[in-house]
Amino acid sequence: MSNGTEASRPAADSHDWIRVRGARENNLRDVDVEIPKRRLTVFTGVSGSGKSSLVFGTIAAESQRMINETYSAFLQGFMPSLARPEADLLEGLTTAIIVDQERMGANPRSTVGTATDANAMLRILFSRLGEPHVGSPNAFSFNVPSVRGAGAVTVERGEGTKKERVDFQVNGGMCPRCEGIGSATDIDLSQLFDDSKSLNEDPFTIPGYTADGWNVRLIAASGFLDPDKPIRDYTDQERHDFLHREPIKRKIAGTNMTYEGLLPRVRKSFLAKDREAMQPHIRAFVDRAVTYTACPDCGGTRLNEAARSSRINGMNIAEACATQISDLAAWVRGIDESSVGPLLAGLGGTLDSFVEIGLGYLSLDRPSGTLSGGEAQRVKMIRNLGSSLTDVTYVFDEPTVGLHPHDIQRMNDLLLRLRDKGNTVLVVEHKPESIAIADHVVDLGPGAGTGGGTLCYEGTVEGLRASGTLTGRHLDDRAALKEKVRVPTGTLPIRGADTHNLRNVDVDVPLGALVVVTGVAGSGKSSLIHGSIPAGEGVVSVDQGAIRGSRRSNPATYTGLLDPIRKAFAKANGVKPALFSANSEGACPECKGAGVIYTDLGMMAGVATPCEECEGRRFQAAVLDYHLGGRNISEVLAMSVTEAEEFFGAGDARTPAAHTVLRRLVDVGLGYLSLGQPLTTLSGGERQRLKLATHMGEKGGVYVLDEPTTGLHLADVEQLLGLLDRLVDSGKSVIVIEHHQAVMAHADWIIDLGPGAGHDGGRVVFEGTPADLVAARSTLTGEHLADYVRA
Repeated sequence: MSNGTEASRPAADSHDWIRVRGARENNLRDVDVEIPKRRLTVFTGVSGSGKSSLVFGTIAAESQRMINETYSAFLQGFMPSLARPEADLLEGLTTAIIVDQERMGANPRSTVGTATDANAMLRILFSRLGEPHVGSPNAFSFNVPSVRGAGAVTVERGEGTKKERVDFQVNGGMCPRCEGIGSATDIDLSQLFDDSKSLNEDPFTIPGYTADGWNVRLIAASGFLDPDKPIRDYTDQERHDFLHREPIKRKIAGTNMTYEGLLPRVRKSFLAKDREAMQPHIRAFVDRAVTYTACPDCGGTRLNEAARSSRINGMNIAEACATQISDLAAWVRGIDESSVGPLLAGLGGTLDSFVEIGLGYLSLDRPSGTLSGGEAQRVKMIRNLGSSLTDVTYVFDEPTVGLHPHDIQRMNDLLLRLRDKGNTVLVVEHKPESIAIADHVVDLGPGAGTGGGTLCYEGTVEGLRASGTLTGRHLDDRAALKEKVRVPTGTLPIRGADTHNLRNVDVDVPLGALVVVTGVAGSGKSSLIHGSIPAGEGVVSVDQGAIRGSRRSNPATYTGLLDPIRKAFAKANGVKPALFSANSEGACPECKGAGVIYTDLGMMAGVATPCEECEGRRFQAAVLDYHLGGRNISEVLAMSVTEAEEFFGAGDARTPAAHTVLRRLVDVGLGYLSLGQPLTTLSGGERQRLKLATHMGEKGGVYVLDEPTTGLHLADVEQLLGLLDRLVDSGKSVIVIEHHQAVMAHADWIIDLGPGAGHDGGRVVFEGTPADLVAARSTLTGEHLADYVRA
């Protein structure tokens, strides 16, 4: 009977699998895998086992590359270039939508509302129902300026032409004073230059304004100023030209250049960026030279007076955007107006999605650059939940990051909803609660880096438990509560903390112990710790923010490990250290030390090909003749951290300074990284652990970690707990913001915030030992922790 049914089935319905044959991307070793369509497949395995290489680097990359090729050559020029993945065969692919944890663009004009279309619907709502009526939806947009103009136009009618005078006006909602940014900036001139010096005496303290740089040469050679005259002696006209001059073309050193006053230049180059996205030295300059205050005209709402005057049921659009989303959803449901029924339903549905996904504590005016990686991923999910597309492949990168165990259930429901709409859902995940809902599991390993990249198991969750693989063995792991907790050596008092949603919180954080700060997403954990314990004297704060670095940066350059290695090579061979840097004298002359040649194909996607001169080794041939312990510098950079630790620990290559750094990298679970791997290829959790390894050499007494278990396999969490214990036993105080129950159970002291998120949170609902929290079960965290330790 079944054969007959199968035979009568249309051929088009038989493509139920995504097939991958011979995947070799990064560390994958000829992986063959079949993934069922319209099902939820979870990819598991230790960090660095090849999950992302298979899901993002192979399946999603090929799908996106093929879609990009359907666009015109002109459009392809503006798209990221995707190389064909290393695989023998990929078939059955569908359109892939990647929902990753990359932070959302830190554009100061981008907010949660503009990123999710909720603002667009609100603007239409106010343009229809707002009293008094002030204009079209543009009149409520803080990105549209008001424009007025008048002039003569020539109208052709019949045989003749006629000139008419026309006035026009565009009503925008932008506040004219702050231009829709919401904050006014004031620049302290004394922090930009020393006015007792002349231009020739290098007066500037602005990053990039050096005596021999273009910026200073342009000002000195502009012809407006005397380069030998002290700035304080300038006439009013010279001072205006120096600070405020409008852009003007000048011929300088035979080149046409645009000269502009110093203040507009500084505003464009430094203040147009979001502060969070700046490099540390530029952020330090901006903090020193610029004071940010809420715009006095609009009160920080970004909107002009007309837009703020129009109200629906007593609320204007600025107040609506500042309201917590869970309350705004209730307000929208209270509007009873049949003429905009579909609009209200659409807006209400979007706002309800925020609440459902655990982001009801945000407000629509929250700048998108301030969202954490997990929050950004969930905001991107909201865009896709309302989508009418089906038969799409959704690819998620640890969607439970930053979620309390209480919120993980909601996230699981959303993933299942996406699947039930007829989509294929691929999830890279470590949390057992999310692995449990999978229809199909693909487990990669057995180890990380060169020790991984093979398929360990493929099948159901029950089969995984019985499979004996590393993931299967640890799936039901439960950390036990400590029998004996440490006695604090002192306390760090926090008084009257009121950052964001905190309500005058007073709390004493024990020192000399492992303290875990927990609570549901949005309860105020980061606000309490980062807002009240500033990184600085004695405090080392390690987060998951992107590491500043180009594709030339790697773990060896970032941790300072390369310096002692270069010196050891130089000493052993009697030459200078600069020869052993691919960014300095030792660089291959052909590719300038990049290892690859980048060919820009104009409007088409650029291509990177390994350099033929050095064969991707990055160094000139003469440098590779110098050896240390039988290896050249290129071979050393190709080593994994574990291998290098052994190499520099003993024998001819013994280098204590390098060995110390490598030991720290192994301690934080990064033994599988190769020393020369570009930083741009690291995940958020790997970046944080790399920073932690770097900071461990500092003299700080208090370590603040933000969810260090992100991206860690169940088996690696034990190693992290051991590292935290060693830090505390060496006399440090460790404060961890964390949702992972294993870390909570291992703590000496827990501070639980809540009881809810946003304005329902911001209070300390429990402080004490984990055993007391489990016994009381008085909070959401207590209940979930008690279930976890099976108390």
